[in-house]
Amino acid sequence: MLLSEFDYTLPEELIAQRPSDKRENSRMMVLDRENHRILNKHFYDIVDLLDENHILILNDTKVIPARLFGYKDTGAKIEVFLLKEKENKIWEVLIRPSKRVRPGTVIKISDDLSCEVKMPLPDDGKWLVQMFYEGDIFEILHKVGNIPLPPYIERKMTNEELKKLDFERYQTVYAKKEGSVAAPTAGLHFTEEILEKLRNKGVQIGYVTLNVGIGTFRPVKCDNILEHHMDSETFEIKQETADLINKAKSEGKKLVAVGTTTVRTLESAYKMFGEIKACRGASELFIYPPYEFKAVDKLITNFHLPKSTLLMLVSALAGKDFIFEAYEEAIREKYRFYSYGDCMFIN
Repeated sequence: MLLSEFDYTLPEELIAQRPSDKRENSRMMVLDRENHRILNKHFYDIVDLLDENHILILNDTKVIPARLFGYKDTGAKIEVFLLKEKENKIWEVLIRPSKRVRPGTVIKISDDLSCEVKMPLPDDGKWLVQMFYEGDIFEILHKVGNIPLPPYIERKMTNEELKKLDFERYQTVYAKKEGSVAAPTAGLHFTEEILEKLRNKGVQIGYVTLNVGIGTFRPVKCDNILEHHMDSETFEIKQETADLINKAKSEGKKLVAVGTTTVRTLESAYKMFGEIKACRGASELFIYPPYEFKAVDKLITNFHLPKSTLLMLVSALAGKDFIFEAYEEAIREKYRFYSYGDCMFIN
C-alpha cells in the first residue's frame, strides 16, 4: 500500500489556529457506516447519539509543558523538547538547533532547572540529557515550560494571552496523569456537563492512559507504508476499566473510543492477551487498512494530516473511500482541521 494513497490537499486557512469559543461548540461530522451517509452536526449532539447501549472510553493522559527555552554559557539560545524520562533524571529530548550542542554542553533553563547534554541517539535527532533540579519536575515545568503545540499551530511565545489559552484548552477536562507531549485531541471537545449528560443517559465511561509521544507529529517517510515503524508509546489499563469493557462487550454493548490513542491502547492490549486485561505496556501498533478491529466499535476523532498514520487508522475503521469522501465534504463545508479543529464520529 502506497503512502500517496493517503494524500489530500487542504487549504491552509482550514488549519485551526485556536480552539472553538466553547469546547462543545465544535462541529462534528457523523459517518453513518450502515447507510453510507454523512451528517453535519455539532459536538453537543453526541448526547443524542449515545445511550445505555454504548460504553465510552477516554484517554486521561495529561500534556506536560515540554518545550523549554534556555541558554548556553555563550548566550546562544537553545530549545529543549522533553520526550520522556528514562531513569534517574535522564531524559530523552529533541534539541534545536542541535548543531550548537555536543556531549558536555550545559543548558540553563531557569534558576531551578538546567541540563547537561549526554549523547545523541540514533533515532531521528533525539538526545539524552541529564536534568538538574530539586523537588517535583512537573511543578517546575508548569512554571518555566511551554505547552508543546503541533508545528502547524503558529505561536509567538511572547504572547502571554495565547500562552494562557493553550495551557487551558490544549488539555482535556479529565486529564490526570502527566506524561504526554501532545494532547489526545478528540477529547478536547468534552466538557464536564457533556460527560454528566451521557452518564445520565446510561452511558458507562471508563479511562485508559496512553502517553502521546513525538511520533504523533512525525510524517511517514517511506513510499510503502508497510515499511513504516511506529514510535513506542507507554500505556496503562486499570482493572476497573478492563472489567467495565469485558462486561459491557459480553452484554452486546458498543465500545466508543475517544481518539486514536484510545484505539491503539485497547487494540494493543487485545493483541497481547486476546482480550482486554489490566496491564501496562508499550504500543508500537500500526493500524492501517484492512485491519480487523477486535475491541473498538465506534470512534470520535479529529481530522488528520495527509499521509499520517492517524489518517490510515481511521481509514481502516470506516473504509478508505468513505473517509476520503468525508474529508472532501469537510473541506467543502469549511470544517476546521487538526488539533484545535472540529471532529468526526465514525458511527
